[in-house]
Amino acid sequence: MTAIEREAMEYDVVIVGAGPAGLSAAIRLKQLDPECQVVVLEKGSEVGAHILSGAVLDPAGLNALIPDWKEKGAPVNVPVTEDNFYLLGEAGQIRMPNWPMPPLMNNHGNYIVSMGNVCRWLAEQAETLEVEIFPGMAASELVYGPNGEVRGVVAGEFGKNPDGTPGPSYEPGMELLGKYVMLGEGVRGSLSKEVISKYNLQYGKEPQKYGLGMKEIWEIDPAKHREGTVTHTMGWPLGSNAGGGSFIYHLDNNQVYVGFVVHLNYENPHLYPYMEFQRFKHHPMVAKLLEGGKRVAYGARAISEGGYQSMPKMVAPGVALLGCSVGMVNVPRIKGNHNAMLSGIAAADAAIDAIAKDRAGDELTAYETTVRTGAIGKDLKKVRNVKPLWSRYGMLASTIIGAADMWSNTLGFTILGTMRHGKTDAAATQMAAVYPVIDYPKPDGKLSFDRLTNVSYSFTNHEENQPAHLRLSDSNTPVVTNLPKFAEPAQRYCPAGVYEVVQEDGKPPRFVINFQNCVHCKTCDIKDPSQNITWTVPQGGDGPNYPNM
Repeated sequence: MTAIEREAMEYDVVIVGAGPAGLSAAIRLKQLDPECQVVVLEKGSEVGAHILSGAVLDPAGLNALIPDWKEKGAPVNVPVTEDNFYLLGEAGQIRMPNWPMPPLMNNHGNYIVSMGNVCRWLAEQAETLEVEIFPGMAASELVYGPNGEVRGVVAGEFGKNPDGTPGPSYEPGMELLGKYVMLGEGVRGSLSKEVISKYNLQYGKEPQKYGLGMKEIWEIDPAKHREGTVTHTMGWPLGSNAGGGSFIYHLDNNQVYVGFVVHLNYENPHLYPYMEFQRFKHHPMVAKLLEGGKRVAYGARAISEGGYQSMPKMVAPGVALLGCSVGMVNVPRIKGNHNAMLSGIAAADAAIDAIAKDRAGDELTAYETTVRTGAIGKDLKKVRNVKPLWSRYGMLASTIIGAADMWSNTLGFTILGTMRHGKTDAAATQMAAVYPVIDYPKPDGKLSFDRLTNVSYSFTNHEENQPAHLRLSDSNTPVVTNLPKFAEPAQRYCPAGVYEVVQEDGKPPRFVINFQNCVHCKTCDIKDPSQNITWTVPQGGDGPNYPNM
């Protein structure tokens, strides 16, 4: 095959991903050196189109980046006024008191936001500083230099046929090259995954752990709306089947964010995370809130949950991993956006210092040092045992022990040291024959909805005449291995109905990939027990088009 010839553009810093980490890095670079040439590549159709987060925002990152954000009109307008924690049973709930919880769990001073809208605003601030931002430009390949360093990325490749060959309207894309490349792709990004593997950045660290977060936006009866109220729950409907919980955030305009997180280290392959979410909304407390309202948006994404001990090495020659590409979510707080922004700031500081010294293509070790020893490391170190405790001892015991451990770490000592996670989430999946099939109630179309109907509220679109961006290492594995051993869990763990096993009369079962439905959550790449599915980027602009997530 003839080598593809591409034009190249040179920058000082190339940033992949217009999320809070990437945009914070871009802004900080320009604040420090207005002459620094910075480009940000975003695979979504616009900035914010692929951003999904809870979100209750700790403004620490925003304060550090743009101290006068209020005066500049940041869409951060709903302060948290009430903080509730509930333990749910099937028919009722118990309010958990706030006073035993460590101070870090207090949401006073935080804001309920749409991170998509925050990122749109950050992009405006970046463009004011003359950062070049290219939405609809998926970075599909890394470009390596002569010494094995990351030199840049290929972006903007369009027009391939389904078999991967160039089509009649093929555009090869461009090479965007930089002295340093920063990857802010979010959880389980394809380029970050390649970098971590190529440079063995996970060596000596615990495996990364994940959750699947699903979210709906509801417009509710104004009489039930309590702007600024934050509610978190644990317990029903998950029980002993899986770890996880919910969030209900009252923002402005009579809207409520309703979300549900399922930890992906569950063992029973019959578990259906999406249907657990739908069932949750029928709890009397939740149903009472939502009845008479309407669901206006839906989306899903994976969440990094490994925390302090799972963060890989963050730098390799020419490249730095930012935010969720590393995994900086504080699990008990369900917050990572502040750390993502702080990571972008730290990476920019290190890059500007290196460029001023005529360095390029080496490791930005100062960035990693700042992350591990500074505000991010301190934030994550205090809560490092919450996730392994939950995995090992279940919800109730881990809540008590975890609170005690967080208190001890807050006071400057540790009672448990640093616990290990052990196996990956994929390896946690057990044989289907060992576990009972779970009977889920049919969605009623009022509070709960079937998966494909809800996906339409993510406004997802993929051009069908392109290669599937969900790739199988072995096309036989789903039917030959996963189906008899694990009842092919891809049919259930995907929150968008991408995967199905089709059984026709007299014919062997077929594994079908409906990649047009994909909301880019990356769960398949994480949870497939055979690790046979690789998520890659589709052509730029494709995927969900989240309005206010």
